Amino acid sequence: MKEISKKTKQSLTTYALVIAFYAVCEIWLKTGNMSSLMEGLLVPLCYYMILAVSLNIVVGISGELSLGHAGFMCVGAFTGAIFAVTAGSGLPELLELVIAIILGAAVSGAFGFLIGIPVLRLRGDYLAIVTLAFGEIIKNVINAIYLGVDSNGIHISIKDAMSMGLAADGVTIIKGAQGITRLPRNANFTIGIILLLISLFIIQNLINSRQGRAIMAIRDNRIAAESIGLSVSKYKMMAFVISAALAGVAGVLYAHNLSTLQATPKNFGYNMSIMILVFVVLGGIGNIKGSMIAAVILTILPEKLRFLSDYRMLIYAVVLIVMMLFNSAPKAIAFRERLVESINMKRNKNAKEEA
Repeated sequence: MKEISKKTKQSLTTYALVIAFYAVCEIWLKTGNMSSLMEGLLVPLCYYMILAVSLNIVVGISGELSLGHAGFMCVGAFTGAIFAVTAGSGLPELLELVIAIILGAAVSGAFGFLIGIPVLRLRGDYLAIVTLAFGEIIKNVINAIYLGVDSNGIHISIKDAMSMGLAADGVTIIKGAQGITRLPRNANFTIGIILLLISLFIIQNLINSRQGRAIMAIRDNRIAAESIGLSVSKYKMMAFVISAALAGVAGVLYAHNLSTLQATPKNFGYNMSIMILVFVVLGGIGNIKGSMIAAVILTILPEKLRFLSDYRMLIYAVVLIVMMLFNSAPKAIAFRERLVESINMKRNKNAKEEA
């Protein structure tokens, strides 16, 4: 009973942290003190946090190294964008966004399942390389596709828009490397926070469930888990698919925050996957709250350091190193433990005096 209450307390603390962040930003925004730069970062902060906590399912809970998270984000983004400019164009904005999110999560989860069948047989560096290749393949395939629709149905070409053979009433949806244009751009900070809370609810329930404990048991000792009858492939696939689906949700939110969506290396390439992994590592592998905090700090920091021009990335790198040392160095860990223990002792002492 004590263990359950402790887990519930940790989950509630995580939700409270997100709600407090939302309240502070809303107050800051309504008082007119928030800069246009920070206002523009509110929605990106939400999808970066979703990406960080979703990747933590694979890296932290499952114990595998995946570098293809940007690929699943790309699948979700383009799935939601295609729906938005076709079937969703006549729907109310909120309904269109909700359906796009569901579709983006479903398609990304399906891709996660298909990729996971061969990929999850691998481990360590091999898994990282294959998932990285998947992300690059997805991006390059989308850049090569021309997709259109007319009264005769859907037309696809890998040459150019003219070779699709669209009728006079036809509309080009994906224009190769130019991507998708005329997106509704109806994402906002409130919707982003709601999606983040839903993602956290799914992840926290997974961690505290029987399936989550099985996934962590496989992570800690694969041979022992197999010896008691746990299906390694089943539980690893579960973690991989849920992670991919949540990355698709972040992708839909990302796409609906833009007027034009392109599959560029900056948006969905190797660097994006590495950046998401950095959020997870710096926040603490398996630490959900830490991943969110790292995502916020490392998203805001480069923008706040723009006035330093050429030196801003140097300072950014120094901050990364310091954070890494603080999170992983034995002396830093011991210092944090002593600090927490001292705080708890003071709280207990004050509680006894009040009693």
